[in-house]
Amino acid sequence: MTTLTGKVALVTGASLGIGRACAERLAAAGADVIVNYRSSQDAAEEVAAGIQAMGRRALAIRADVSDRAAVEAMFGAALDRFGRLDLLVANVGYNVREPLVEADWETFRRVIEVNVMGAFHPVQLAAQRMVNQGEGGGIVFISSVHAEIPVARSGAYNLCKAGLNHYMDTLAVELAPHRIRVNTVNPGWIDTPGERKFMSEEEIYERAQALPWGRIGRADEVADAVVMLCSPQADYITGATLRVDGGFTAAWGQF
Repeated sequence: MTTLTGKVALVTGASLGIGRACAERLAAAGADVIVNYRSSQDAAEEVAAGIQAMGRRALAIRADVSDRAAVEAMFGAALDRFGRLDLLVANVGYNVREPLVEADWETFRRVIEVNVMGAFHPVQLAAQRMVNQGEGGGIVFISSVHAEIPVARSGAYNLCKAGLNHYMDTLAVELAPHRIRVNTVNPGWIDTPGERKFMSEEEIYERAQALPWGRIGRADEVADAVVMLCSPQADYITGATLRVDGGFTAAWGQF
C-alpha cells in the first residue's frame, strides 16, 4: 500500500494533462502538493481545491519554470507555506513541430528554454533543499519516448528529452549519498489536451489502434508510475528510466 503521508510534493505544469494527474495521484497517496502553473490559473485552482477536498494541503503557484527568478520566488512561497519539500515532479514540456532545416531560431530556443532550463531550475533548487533537510527525497523527470526515438519534425524536443535523461543519470549518481532518488518516466503517446494541437479526435483514435496496446495511454497511468517511483517501495530505484508507452518504443521499428 503506497503511502506518502507527511510528504510535500511540488509538481510543475500541474494544471493540465500529465502534471494534473500526478498532482492528484500524489495527493491521493497522502502527500501535500504545490501545484505549479504558468497560464491556466482557473485549472490550477481547481486542482488545488480538489486536493484540499481530499483532506490534503495544496497551493497553486504561478511561475514560468524557464525563468530562474520566478522559480526562486515559487520555492520561497512554497517553503513559507509548507516548511519543507520531499518530492519533485519535473513535468513541464513544450514542443513545436517543424523540420530542422526550416526551424525558426526563436522557436527552437524557446523549446530548449522550457524543456531544459524549465527542468534545471526547479530540480536544482529542490535538490538543494532536500540535501539541506538531510532526510532524503525523490525527484522524477517526465521525459518522453522522444528521448530514444528520433521523431521527425521534433528535433529540438528530441534533443531536450535525450539530454534530460542523461542529466537524470548524472543527478542520480551525485545525489545517491544524500539518499535522494532521481528517476525518469518516458511516456509514450498519452491522451492530453496538447495532442489536439496536432490532430483531430478521429485521427487520434485511428492512429492509436496501430499501437501495440491498441489504444492511446492515459495521464493517470503515467501518474501511477510517478507515485510508485516516489514511494518508499521504490527505495532501491534510482537512475532508472521507466517507459509508460504501451510497447511503443519496443515496437518502433514496425511502424
